[in-house]
Amino acid sequence: MALTSGQAEATHVPPQAGRGPDAGPVSGPGEGILRRQAQRESAARTYARSLPIVPVRARGLTIEGADGRRYLDCLSGAGTLALGHNHPVVLEAIRGVLDSGAPLHVLDLATPVKDAFTTELFANLPAGLAADARVQFCGPAGTDAVEAALTLVRTATGRSGLLAFTGAYHGMTAGALEASGGARDTRVTRLPYPQDYRCPFGVGGAEGAELSARWTQNLLDDPKGGVEPPAGMIVEPVQGEGGVHPSPDDWLRRMREITAARGIPLIADEVQTGVGRTGAFWGVDHAGVVPDVMVLSKAIGGSLPLAVIVYRAELDQWAPGAHAGTFRGNQLAMAAGTATLAYVRQNGLADRARILGARMLASLRGLAPHHAAIGDVRGRGLMIGVELIDPDTGGAAPALAVAVRQACLDRGLIVELGGRHSSVVRLLPPLTLTDEQAAAVLDRLADAIPAATRR
Repeated sequence: MALTSGQAEATHVPPQAGRGPDAGPVSGPGEGILRRQAQRESAARTYARSLPIVPVRARGLTIEGADGRRYLDCLSGAGTLALGHNHPVVLEAIRGVLDSGAPLHVLDLATPVKDAFTTELFANLPAGLAADARVQFCGPAGTDAVEAALTLVRTATGRSGLLAFTGAYHGMTAGALEASGGARDTRVTRLPYPQDYRCPFGVGGAEGAELSARWTQNLLDDPKGGVEPPAGMIVEPVQGEGGVHPSPDDWLRRMREITAARGIPLIADEVQTGVGRTGAFWGVDHAGVVPDVMVLSKAIGGSLPLAVIVYRAELDQWAPGAHAGTFRGNQLAMAAGTATLAYVRQNGLADRARILGARMLASLRGLAPHHAAIGDVRGRGLMIGVELIDPDTGGAAPALAVAVRQACLDRGLIVELGGRHSSVVRLLPPLTLTDEQAAAVLDRLADAIPAATRR
């Protein structure tokens, strides 16, 4: 696959390039900025705590800090940057809108920019959905789209209950949090999400996935099961924040069959898995599943805030204003999103993510026999997780994961953590990642794990 000149930025950052919070006070141009941030910003800030850097320039995979240090960014805006930082086609699309004199704020009015975005989006949807779909612009964040999806199915079905999964993460607003794994809400029924490494049934593999499907079916059909017919089921094709757990294809097909047979709308949360991330354009494509509702954000805005839901026309039963919002018409995000969707499609970046992701997974699994702290390596496409454990007990090792993240930063590599105990190192590199860059990422991570273990 040919790469544009904007994709092949330098990857050879010296090991001392990164700097973490245990490396002493930051000096130079960024010192005052970091100090004022700590004084002024909320205690709820997250990434700023583990990544004490001040980005001033970025291109593709690389971020440069105010102090001149460079980092390979495998966080990618939590998966938002499908094409990496400041890709030329995204910048060109944004400049085109700015130079045209078009309005930047239009609420939900129709514009040529919006029409181009919806046309490109529908061209990439699963065929079984695109032929009879409606789109609601929710903006600006994925959690707003989750809220819209829940309102949609509750309105269409007249029911209030919801089926969600252990380990899920759907956002930070009230309704989205109710559907996430750590919350407790009487309207939400928690179902076991299949996973091999720590299978809730103790068996893993196809047998564990089958038991999960049977559990779901039995619970819905048992008149004494205590579960009222729900308004919908929401599922992530790959649980990201939950620890990078890909859903087995057969299991996801069973969820589709179970919900369709019982008139339960299936909501696919593709906020992080969409736009080629998992090695297919959408995460549900691996299983050939067509959901009733798709929740989309992150990469569809081309690095800018944008969120939509796409759903079957028969569900379009809500009244005007049932889910409104001031910032639903972000013209710059729509232009950047159109350029991103088209570039991913035209350049086969989903296939590229599948091939390169499989290669990276194989390399990381090859490390596991040499590092007792690596419990499991898993993922799909360029959505990769390395679960770290206490070698003596086999239990989660969150402190070690923090140390690995720090050791990565010291070596000029940005990663983040996830999983139920924050013991999974997560990699979300841009889909434009080159072979050379992938090797540099793996080398730094491979060096960071034993360094953190020794520490």
